[in-house]
Amino acid sequence: MRQVVGAVLFGVLGTLVLIGLGLWQLDRMDEKRAYLDLVQARIGTAPIALPASPSQSDHNYQAVLVEGRLTGEFLEVLSGQRGDTPGVRIIEVLELAGGRRVLMDRGFLVEEARKTPRPAKAVKVSGNLIWPQDADSFTPPPDAKTGLWFARDLPAMAAKLQTEATLIVAREQTGDGIEPVPVDASGIPNNHWGYAIQWFLMAIAWGVMTLYLLWRIWRRTA
Repeated sequence: MRQVVGAVLFGVLGTLVLIGLGLWQLDRMDEKRAYLDLVQARIGTAPIALPASPSQSDHNYQAVLVEGRLTGEFLEVLSGQRGDTPGVRIIEVLELAGGRRVLMDRGFLVEEARKTPRPAKAVKVSGNLIWPQDADSFTPPPDAKTGLWFARDLPAMAAKLQTEATLIVAREQTGDGIEPVPVDASGIPNNHWGYAIQWFLMAIAWGVMTLYLLWRIWRRTA
């Protein structure tokens, strides 16, 4: 009898925990869907002036309109390739009126054009504020020989170029053969439905295993 009670408790508690995890994933799915709707609204809205103190919580993906001077100070971030064409992303200093310095992701530049001079110039361009999560503990540091970066590490890039940690991704042409890579919500995953299904399937498997265990106990005691 003690074995039966233990097996039942083991099965019921395990199944409830797994079902609870599945339900939690469904809640997360709804939260992520609401977040994606907010992101899409911020991306597509009419651009506003750059906030004085932009924050990730309030302004991530916010469309902005900026006017200033591209200083010619830049970093290159490895960007794979488009089709058969390798290249880099150009992260350049944008100096605003009053001397405020921010970063602009101008977009993709093909490998063959990397050495082409790009003089400083005035620009007026719309874009989106983002706080990229490209870098992680496995990302190597910038190549000391070539200066090539392997991810957009916003704090490190801002420190390197002596700007505030604000990055604007251009969604319009800024010239010099650089193709803009506008932000969109397609790169933000919402896989919680799949995770929920996995937890529910595990709950079913746990219940079946519990029934099998009870059957084995019954066979031994019969």
